[in-house]
Amino acid sequence: MKTPERLLLDTGILGRLCHPRIEQHRPFTEWLARRLDRGGRAGVILPEIADYELRRKLLHLRLKHPRSRTGLARLDQLAEVLVYLPLSTPVMRRAAELWAQARASGLPTSGEAELDGDIILAAQAQIADGTVVTMNSRHLGRFVPVADWQTIQSEAR
Repeated sequence: MKTPERLLLDTGILGRLCHPRIEQHRPFTEWLARRLDRGGRAGVILPEIADYELRRKLLHLRLKHPRSRTGLARLDQLAEVLVYLPLSTPVMRRAAELWAQARASGLPTSGEAELDGDIILAAQAQIADGTVVTMNSRHLGRFVPVADWQTIQSEAR
C-alpha cells in the first residue's frame, strides 16, 4: 500500500509530537522527521481544528503549571514547519452536514452540545482530499480515509 500524499494530523498525534522527549513519543517524532526529510513539508498537514484542541489544553496546563511552556512552543514550531490548514466557511458548512448525517444515522461522534472536533477534522480532510493520521480511526473512519500512524511509520522506513 502506498502512503497517502496528504496527511492531516489528528490531535492525539500532534500532542505526541509536541512532547518529543517523552520516550514513548519518540517514534512519532522520528516518523515525522523521516517524512519531512523525504518529501518536504507539503505532505504533512496541521489542521487548525487539531491545533485548537491541543492548544487549549496546553494553555490550560500552563495556567496550572506556569513553567510548562515547552509543549506550546513546540506546537508553534510545528505550525511553521508543517502546512497549516486553516478553518474556512466551506469546512464548517461541510462539518455541519456531517454532524447532521451522523445524528440522523444514529451514530453521533460526540454529545449533542459538544463542538465535535472529529467532525470538523473530517470535513477538513474531505475538502483537502487528505487522509487523517490517527491512533483511533473509530469516529473518523466513517467519514474520511484514515491511516494508523504505525502503518505509515513502517512504510516510511
